[in-house]
Amino acid sequence: MPVKLLIPRKDYLATGICFGAKARTKDMREFIYKTRPDGLTILNLRKIDERIRIAAKFLARSKNILVVTRKKIAKNAVEKFGEAVNAKVLVGRFLPGTLTNPSCEYFYEADVVVITDPLSDKRALQEAVKARVPIVAICNTSNETKHIDLVIPANNRGRKSIALIFYLLAREILKERGEIKSDDEFKYKLEDFVGSE
Repeated sequence: MPVKLLIPRKDYLATGICFGAKARTKDMREFIYKTRPDGLTILNLRKIDERIRIAAKFLARSKNILVVTRKKIAKNAVEKFGEAVNAKVLVGRFLPGTLTNPSCEYFYEADVVVITDPLSDKRALQEAVKARVPIVAICNTSNETKHIDLVIPANNRGRKSIALIFYLLAREILKERGEIKSDDEFKYKLEDFVGSE
């Protein structure tokens, strides 16, 4: 019997989380459910849900989580996530040395790095690899997954999709840590993570 989804299927679909890109890499093939006649790929919802659960279990054991994004559409989601689970958040340009140069004033010794897109966050990805810090990344069908330790397959180009991923990650992390016992105790709403346009 299949595991119950973290939220109802219709709520997942309403955010566009399953929409991939027209381009696809062989790395992401296992996460693709189908390709529409217009060439747009659809990601497998069960695999998205499963990977969010796995990522939450992994992140719940980490004390120093660093979330990095260059995407303006992800700003609100990652900031709310940081607030909810006490993670450090870097939005915008990733400064060289953040993970690799202890003499820098902005150096951060992360246990894990979470990125919203391996392409736009490639500097953070490169530094995390150099510093041997595990990497969790939201990957669309067009992304390569080389050097990524845990892939969360999803639409990483939509504000609502990114917000839903960080909302679910935060909720599940707090449940894993024992800080909340049920979904009802989670004090945030999805809208808090979406923010304003």
